[in-house]
Amino acid sequence: MTETGGLLFNPTTYDPSQFDPETRRILRAVIDWFEARGKKRLLSDDLESVWVADFLEFVAQEKVFATFLTPAAYADGDPNKRWDAARNTALSEIFGFYGLAYWYAEQVTILGLGPIWMSDNETAKKKAAQQLDDGGVMAFGLSERSHGADVYNTDLILTPSTEDGIAFRASGTKYYIGNGNVAGMVSVFGRRDDLEGPDAYVWFAADSQHENYRLIDNVVHGQMFVSTFELDNYPVRDEDILQAGPEAFSSALNTVNVGKFNLCHGSIGMVEHSFYEAITHANNRILYGNPVTDFPHVRGSFVDAYSRIVAMKLFSDRAVDYFRSASLDDRRYLLFNPVTKSKVTSEGEVVMTLMQDVLAAKSFEKDNYFSQVARLIGTLPRLEGTVHVNVAQIVKFMPNYLFNPADHPEIGTRTDPADDTFFWAQGPARGAAKVQFADWKPVYEKHCDVPNVARFLEQALALTELLATAGPEGDQVKDLDFLLNIGHLFTLVVYGQLILEQAEIVGLDRALLDQIFDFQVRDFSAYAIALHGKASSTEAQQAWAIGAVRKSVVDADRFAQVWEQVKAHDGAYEMKP
Repeated sequence: MTETGGLLFNPTTYDPSQFDPETRRILRAVIDWFEARGKKRLLSDDLESVWVADFLEFVAQEKVFATFLTPAAYADGDPNKRWDAARNTALSEIFGFYGLAYWYAEQVTILGLGPIWMSDNETAKKKAAQQLDDGGVMAFGLSERSHGADVYNTDLILTPSTEDGIAFRASGTKYYIGNGNVAGMVSVFGRRDDLEGPDAYVWFAADSQHENYRLIDNVVHGQMFVSTFELDNYPVRDEDILQAGPEAFSSALNTVNVGKFNLCHGSIGMVEHSFYEAITHANNRILYGNPVTDFPHVRGSFVDAYSRIVAMKLFSDRAVDYFRSASLDDRRYLLFNPVTKSKVTSEGEVVMTLMQDVLAAKSFEKDNYFSQVARLIGTLPRLEGTVHVNVAQIVKFMPNYLFNPADHPEIGTRTDPADDTFFWAQGPARGAAKVQFADWKPVYEKHCDVPNVARFLEQALALTELLATAGPEGDQVKDLDFLLNIGHLFTLVVYGQLILEQAEIVGLDRALLDQIFDFQVRDFSAYAIALHGKASSTEAQQAWAIGAVRKSVVDADRFAQVWEQVKAHDGAYEMKP
């Protein structure tokens, strides 16, 4: 979340006054732990692929995961324990700021807890709460090498057992499972061999230290332990079973709804730290007798990068409000969550490329955090469902979002210390096409005094015209390559809506808002041109594409104002050695 007094997270000035005292204490303790560790140690641990054991000891000591990841119902009287997405995303941003490996240890713990907190298994829930309190982490055993995260297919087989106290014997291999080396509870997805279809699905909890649990390898080279493991005739007791049948299938998807949300704030933290390093280096480097940042293309790259980072934060922070306010009658989060996952993390890649083109050779040096982020930023758009998978999901919401609005009460800012119980009661994972949204146009119309907002609205309305008069037809309906391009155009409209809502909430500088929609206009035009070039595009669609291209409204004074904001970050933060 954006803290008081600044748009970017800065450890030296961070003051999350919106949170309660214990939350503030823990967030500060996390920052202080990393800062005391120092940049040299942080980077050397990354380069030497040191497992994050010291970090997990600190997490246990301060009860970080226990406090942030235990629902209030299992807090055993501790008033500070709850599942609060506002503070969880703040923590994700801090972890991302210091290293993806630290973020990842929490991320896969969140995923591993999903099937547990969604279950009716009180024994498993109390066990998970106790393990968190003891400093334990969890793992999420869904994906397999042959099937990826395809929850329809699994080769992890449960065979009914007649042995006393054992319900099933489980055998099979899981792949790409974070924390699989140490997790006290590994939520494992499998299927019974005596049933067919959805009735066969089962979630159960396994112990990574059990003799029938064989850790095979870390499938990546890095600090993160992304395991592959085999269960060999693993005994599954009744008290280990979390969910079975169609509910287990829904639980898999609903857990990902919760987990994927944190990817955006992890990405934001990564690019924020990189931004500080980049602007401080570039603004103090002399090239051909001039400061590097005197070159127009360099200023353009930094202004674009900064504007995109702020947009990432605005959208993501506003999406928190919708997720925390969700109910079975308001499932708008099902659109906003995959946008945070696919769009925000992809913007992180764009930001890094813009800055890396300026830093050039400097960006590869081992003594800066930038090089680590440049190497790892591409993981976030491609894990827990690729961009393609998420955009395909986004397209399902397009008709109702654009053409069939419904009345919804206005959603306020949700930084209140509430326990987000709905996360574990999302209901069946179906009905996306039935979800309705408030009219998206008023927030755009309200800000049409901002030149590039008005120009982007022209493009957004043009998209509705395309879909109404020359939308996908015939074989195009099954042409995923064509539909994904439509999905990217639509995503920009959704992205802009929440950016505008959050900009109003935080009182964003008008020049910066205009600069954000400067790139929104350019990005829409780029996707329109891409649609024009698709093999299956019709003449009518090609004509639409050319007609939808716009040039952003150019304003030298506005650009100069935003550049001054960018330049102010020179030296604003530098990690302690």
